[in-house]
Amino acid sequence: MGRVGTDDTPELQQHLILAGGGHSHALLLRRWAMEGPPRGVLITLVNRASTALYSGMVPGLIAGLYSRREAAIDLRRLCDRAGVSFVRAEITGLDLGRRELQLAGRPPLRWNRLSLDVGAITPGSGGMAIKPLEPFLAWWELLVAGGGPCRVLGGGAAGVEVALALKARGLGVELLRRGDSLALGSAVANRAGERMLAAAGVPLKSPEPGTAALAAESGPLLRCTGSRAPLWLAASGLPCDPATGRVFTEASLEVEGHPGLFACGDCGLVRSVPRPPSGVWAVRVAPLLAANLRRGLRSEPLRRWQPPRWALQLLGDGGAVDGRPRALAQWGPFCLGPSRWLWWCKAWIDRRFISRFQALAPMAGESPCRGCAAKLSAAPLRGALGRLGLSGADDAAVIAAAPGDGLVLQSLDGFPALVSDDWLNGRLTALHACSDLWACGAEVESVQALVTLPRGTDALQEEWLLQTLAGVRSVLDPLAAQLVGGHTLEQRSTAEGLSLALSVTGRCGPGRFWAKGDLAVGDRLLISRPIGSGVLFAGAMAAAAEPEWIDGALEVMAQSQQPLVELLAAHGCRACTDVTGFGLLGHLGEMLRAAGKPLRVELKLGALPVFPGALELLERGFASSLAPANRSAWLELESGRVQAEPLTPPLRELLVDPQTCGPLLASLPAAAAEAALLAVRAAGFPRAELIGTVLSPQQTGRPTSVRP
Repeated sequence: MGRVGTDDTPELQQHLILAGGGHSHALLLRRWAMEGPPRGVLITLVNRASTALYSGMVPGLIAGLYSRREAAIDLRRLCDRAGVSFVRAEITGLDLGRRELQLAGRPPLRWNRLSLDVGAITPGSGGMAIKPLEPFLAWWELLVAGGGPCRVLGGGAAGVEVALALKARGLGVELLRRGDSLALGSAVANRAGERMLAAAGVPLKSPEPGTAALAAESGPLLRCTGSRAPLWLAASGLPCDPATGRVFTEASLEVEGHPGLFACGDCGLVRSVPRPPSGVWAVRVAPLLAANLRRGLRSEPLRRWQPPRWALQLLGDGGAVDGRPRALAQWGPFCLGPSRWLWWCKAWIDRRFISRFQALAPMAGESPCRGCAAKLSAAPLRGALGRLGLSGADDAAVIAAAPGDGLVLQSLDGFPALVSDDWLNGRLTALHACSDLWACGAEVESVQALVTLPRGTDALQEEWLLQTLAGVRSVLDPLAAQLVGGHTLEQRSTAEGLSLALSVTGRCGPGRFWAKGDLAVGDRLLISRPIGSGVLFAGAMAAAAEPEWIDGALEVMAQSQQPLVELLAAHGCRACTDVTGFGLLGHLGEMLRAAGKPLRVELKLGALPVFPGALELLERGFASSLAPANRSAWLELESGRVQAEPLTPPLRELLVDPQTCGPLLASLPAAAAEAALLAVRAAGFPRAELIGTVLSPQQTGRPTSVRP
């Protein structure tokens, strides 16, 4: 979590929210990753995506000169290194009176100080807008795959560069401009831009508004028609430029009339020294923003921005002429190029900029994994329970018979926060805890919570608690289940972050209870979704996991598995468990031991669904901190009680990888298994698979070797 520090970390007093992952905020986070963030402050970055594309490399990305990975800043990793919490959410507005940042589908976040760097959108209608970049890039990938022609509307630098990049990618392109000339900032630059387009064979047209050339039916249209700030900024009551929607600020970057609120990048406009929206100016202003945020937090006088009159801008052609990229250099009214050596300069500058983020070293020292991987290993748990005469065999305990011969079940689960987003962590913990009851065939009815909060002011602790419990309720409300109470505690050390434990009560209908050990010879084993989350988050802590791997895993983990209960029941489920801290092999071993009779399982490792990136990280030697203790479950392979071939070293490690919000593992009659699989996939679990068969001892072959 972003809040975890050393024992001498001061108590948190204020909440600074960085809204948006633009270039200024990215550079700010990099500075804090190297120097340390302001002390005594909770800092949260909110952005719609976990990565931010460097705008200078986007045309090269379109042209095929860079991969998306090469052009992206990993914001989650950057926040982790800077000691900052990361929240992936869509910002929808501001409530200035309550000092709240409003988010889509979740409670608002309350701030003491706020910095806005939320980028811009492309104005107008019809066709595809180039900003925001994420939907445009998804559209562009489909366009390139189809190989069809494209029209680009806009005669500014973005329109020219993108048109040339699309041409370099092999598409038929024409550029539609407003008026009789381009809009590159000077007459000499306009003429140079026209020469670049002509050399690349890109027609330049000036259609009248509303003509057939702009109609949607004329083919794909990409709008590069300037930019304006998101509409919710003006709607919030902030002072904004009527033409562009950019927020007016003082030369200190503090919003006019709003102390403690800053705006920069494409959404901010210093009234006394206005500069156009550009990545160049966003980079230039970052040091001042860093200094003034620190000064503002300490109630010190703010510094004023004194930008140069002009900034160097480089415009590339993506290699549209002959496959050898060239660039045009513009500095105020002066223009040079296009030439190959200017492209080399541009490429060097762009790669140098992005490398400053991608080369950040991992955090020093080893940190234990969080989430379910932070739990006690199997050996001491079984030892203590055995000495007390307790079995702990099933996922949930039967505590009473319900009216109509049903059963009342109860379970308890929780762990230190897996992610620094308190709402998401509350949701993940609730899903993880509820899965104990779902694995028994029960419906969740009520939950009690024990929340242990970091040290901080009353206002901050109120915010942490609200976000956490709202995340829990996001799971319970669709189930018509209630959060009926609980308790709160405060950490004694400032080095400790938030943790959450939930007591879950539910009910099984008559004859519904699925015990772990009710396996039968011939049953097929169905797993509801992929495994590998433990090593992914271990890799993330070591700065080795790609952002799309973590995003993909979190999307799956945040999905409720409650719909599976009725589906599995309808297909005759006999036994079930959820795959969590002990890994697939450990929990499968529990099922076999609970059966009370000699059984074997043959696993089909080729069918096992795995999160993207997990096997790659295991191959490179990464593992969750709980994995070494889980390796005791390899005994199941050595004894032959579980057969799994071919068992490569990465797959062997995958079988003991601890899971948070892991899949359900159900034992189904063979005759119903295929139909159950189709039903589960149709219910929104497309990666469900049949991964094994329950056998009698006589049906097993020789034991599987687990030696390297």
